[in-house]
Amino acid sequence: MGEKIEKVKEEKKAAEEEKKPEEKKKDHKKDKKIEELQSEIATLKDKNMRVTAEMVNTLRRKDEETSRLMKYANESLILELLPILDNFERALNSSGDISEELSSYQKGVTMIYNDFKNTLEKFEVKEIEAIDKEFDPSFHQAVMQEETEGKDSNIVIEVMQKGYTYKDKVIRPAMVKVSK
Repeated sequence: MGEKIEKVKEEKKAAEEEKKPEEKKKDHKKDKKIEELQSEIATLKDKNMRVTAEMVNTLRRKDEETSRLMKYANESLILELLPILDNFERALNSSGDISEELSSYQKGVTMIYNDFKNTLEKFEVKEIEAIDKEFDPSFHQAVMQEETEGKDSNIVIEVMQKGYTYKDKVIRPAMVKVSK
């Protein structure tokens, strides 16, 4: 059996040697064309892989953007409602000594204020705690500084306007007075 294989190999080798130069040229051209096609296939595979990766990244970014938009969809509405909440607080704080008639109105306004505040809390709107806290520029906006005895420097001593967070984002920093 081994002799037959050797014989076939010898015949093939002899046939190669007997080929005319034109046939050898044709075989060389075929080999070159095969190499070019293989190179083109490799290039197209690489290009296809890059386009696929780019599409996957684009879809991921789109999904992240959509998720972010959905998460903070109510932000503009809440920002419009915060001044109304501020006005309720001012009305309740300015009602010094009132008659019994106005007392029932004040109770009604207080109930509306509390309901309004509770509704905002259901939507994850939280007031930023500021009094007696260290000043943090990511949560507070300093509008004044004042020398204060008995307080360390850089401590919030007064809130001029309340600040709020919506979910995990500051939507309005607290305007504060800070000790020197």
